[in-house]
Amino acid sequence: MGIYGVIGYPIAHSMSPLMHNREFQALKLDHYYTAFNIHPDDLAKAIESVRILEIRGLNVTLPHKVKVMDYLDEIDEEARLIGAVNTIINRDGHLIGTNTDGEGYLRSLLTIVDSLYAKKVILIGAGGAARAIATTLARQGVQALDVANRTAAKAEELAKHVNRFADCKALALKDAEEQLENYDIIINTTSVGMSPNVEEAPIRLDHLKTGAVVSDLIYNPLKTKLLQQAEEKGAVIHNGVGMFVYQGALAFEKWTGIKPNIERMMDTVIKKLGG
Repeated sequence: MGIYGVIGYPIAHSMSPLMHNREFQALKLDHYYTAFNIHPDDLAKAIESVRILEIRGLNVTLPHKVKVMDYLDEIDEEARLIGAVNTIINRDGHLIGTNTDGEGYLRSLLTIVDSLYAKKVILIGAGGAARAIATTLARQGVQALDVANRTAAKAEELAKHVNRFADCKALALKDAEEQLENYDIIINTTSVGMSPNVEEAPIRLDHLKTGAVVSDLIYNPLKTKLLQQAEEKGAVIHNGVGMFVYQGALAFEKWTGIKPNIERMMDTVIKKLGG
């Protein structure tokens, strides 16, 4: 039996075990996926245990995505560019860190837009998820990819990173709201609007461009306040289920060499969320 899992702190809320185990069962693979609640102080010991117990692969979530890089044998190019790891591959005790967050989001976004070429994109938030998405999208031929965040220093730091790949500037949230009509795609990478605070929205949409895409990384609820407001204004809306599923599917394929069934994984998650 192959053992896989996800490490985080806390981790009890994760839907990854359900999604991966159902796919293992459907494909008749003798594998099992579980969640490991790893305190930050125990991270080094946990990664050494991956070698000792011959755990074949791990997903990595908050707060370990950056620190875990110190304990791995190899970091691939994607993870180095992003500056974080969300997937670990164990090849005979040699631990390789990669990151499927950006590519997972891109694949999900491309189910509703044909291309990002010459598009103007703005990210709300400047945390780890924003960095992964920005790093990936900025290499897709966008005209501009700007960042708006409550903390100016964080926005400026991410903008400096993005400018290696595409034109990017940092904005205050108020300025972003006033200039929203300039953007084709608006992406919320913050937790504002997540259950149980479902009446909150990270940004006002008064100046939203007609026909714009509004994307929210949150998937609980499936339709956040931001997406409800965007839909009322005629925007194309996009929630975070796709990113969650695609990043997991990419990790699944890296571990096993087998492409999982995206539709089945999507169905598993949406049903769990009550959709």
